[in-house]
Amino acid sequence: MTKVLVVDDEPQIVRALRINLTARGYQVLTAHDGASALKAAAEGKPDVVVLDLGLPDIDGTEVISGLRGWTRVPILVLSARTDSTDKVEALDAGADDYVTKPFGMDELLARLRAAVRRASNSGEEEQPVVQTASFSVDLAAKKVLKDGAEVHLTPTEWGVLEVLVRGRGRLVAQRQLLQEVWGPNYATETHYLRVYLAQLRRKLEPEPAHPRHLLTEPGMGYRFEP
Repeated sequence: MTKVLVVDDEPQIVRALRINLTARGYQVLTAHDGASALKAAAEGKPDVVVLDLGLPDIDGTEVISGLRGWTRVPILVLSARTDSTDKVEALDAGADDYVTKPFGMDELLARLRAAVRRASNSGEEEQPVVQTASFSVDLAAKKVLKDGAEVHLTPTEWGVLEVLVRGRGRLVAQRQLLQEVWGPNYATETHYLRVYLAQLRRKLEPEPAHPRHLLTEPGMGYRFEP
């Protein structure tokens, strides 16, 4: 049974979607704000997310970014925002499709089925929280906890850590890491990596001089080992 997470703060839309989706054999989870949406996605592991952008606590694009930190679940935006800038922003953040309100139920269901089909070849089990013996990384909430306390990371430090954690166990080449965090114009600035890996090790590793989790592969790149 396909599991759908519906995120919208309008009760009548949530009710209409729940009735229509349930009648067609879908299992429906619901959330009414961004924080509960991220929690429901992490705990419920939906197969597809239908997301409104105008949420009461955080903007829907932030929810998309939070989800994309750890999962490739299809995200179908359902929003009253019709400006092309909003559409581009949502798609750039990682949404797979965009439907404007008011919407036709048949069209929405067709787009939902298409999104699920496109994702059906991806069989990897994704986990939002990666636990090590020393600290945990919450890719959905973009937080790191060590000894029960949150570790403050700069946006760049988080960017480096996120790329490594998402590729855990695999070598991430220097050029790839530089391009993903800093952009294509920084592909040769390897000294940036030495500086930021040193900062991350000081904050996260039990023994920064002898790292267990943030490893250097000399001349090639870096590897994250839980």
